[in-house]
Amino acid sequence: MPRRKEIKNSIADKFYSLQIYPSDFFNSFDIHKEFTKWAGLAVDDKSDIPENMSVLTIPAGKYAVFKHVGPDTSIFQQIFGVWIPNSEYTLDDRPHFELLGDEYKKGDPNSKEEIWIPIKVRG
Repeated sequence: MPRRKEIKNSIADKFYSLQIYPSDFFNSFDIHKEFTKWAGLAVDDKSDIPENMSVLTIPAGKYAVFKHVGPDTSIFQQIFGVWIPNSEYTLDDRPHFELLGDEYKKGDPNSKEEIWIPIKVRG
């Protein structure tokens, strides 16, 4: 976040908090299991990225999108423990991310964000 102004070709005023989980990450709950975390902006030109920053292209696919208000993270328990098991979908092996716009205020009870979970039809 401190370097976001260096990115001159940003196409939106929203930020991404993105996670790339190993394929077995959700098989069992382990708070010590490692994953990769990115902070990012959408850009329209990948050729002018500042030094020590990288490009990550999110593969196309279906996402379940949840609009969330407030700092409470129990929404993830609802998504992974209730919604997905009771839906026709299963997790897809693509990045998960939160889209954080002007209404995102970390820790604020009125903070708003979108949670994007990669899914595919069970089968």
